[in-house]
Amino acid sequence: MAFYSDRNSIFRVNKSESLLENETQFARAMKQLGIEIICANSPQAKGRVERLNQTLQDRLVKELRLHCISDIKTANEYLPEFIDDYNRRFAVVPRSEADVHRQVTYSEEDLDLIFSYQTERKLSKNLELSYDNAIYQIQVFGQGYTLRYANVVICESLNGDINIIYKGKKLEYRYHKKQKRVADVICAKVLNIKVDEMLKLLSKTSAKAVLPIQTTSM
Repeated sequence: MAFYSDRNSIFRVNKSESLLENETQFARAMKQLGIEIICANSPQAKGRVERLNQTLQDRLVKELRLHCISDIKTANEYLPEFIDDYNRRFAVVPRSEADVHRQVTYSEEDLDLIFSYQTERKLSKNLELSYDNAIYQIQVFGQGYTLRYANVVICESLNGDINIIYKGKKLEYRYHKKQKRVADVICAKVLNIKVDEMLKLLSKTSAKAVLPIQTTSM
């Protein structure tokens, strides 16, 4: 029913100049699931959150290393064992035994949409929109004038799939053309990942056979 966290920018918008965007992607997903976000305010409350995060980030990583686990699938299979051991040593008896966890009532398709990166776009007169340096054209049957200049929601899933939603319904679209690429703007947290991707691309390019240049003497 509620998610308890610190005031990290993942959970809430902290910058005053971002008041128009009053919620983050995480907060939006929690709202769609009906989960309230409670941000710790006092030093004592923030300390409880940070201690738990530090314990998990430190202890769990070492446990994975001791079990020689280095892939997500095996790590997910190990998590129930880790949780049981963690609770056995650190769990505190709650004041109330009532279980307030709710059953998941959403389909897998609904959850994929909720846990996606969502952004709003306005369709053009030709039912086109621009997103991530690409043009998407909505495909409609019959008269599509009702969609002209309509606001739609683009949902990009974790695996890169794109869904365009209008009034809760998915729209068929055609990937029209690629726009001229501009320089990427990335934050420092993903800079190393971007460099690694460039190095992999460079290694693949250099691995291709190169035909020797033939010269003739005069």
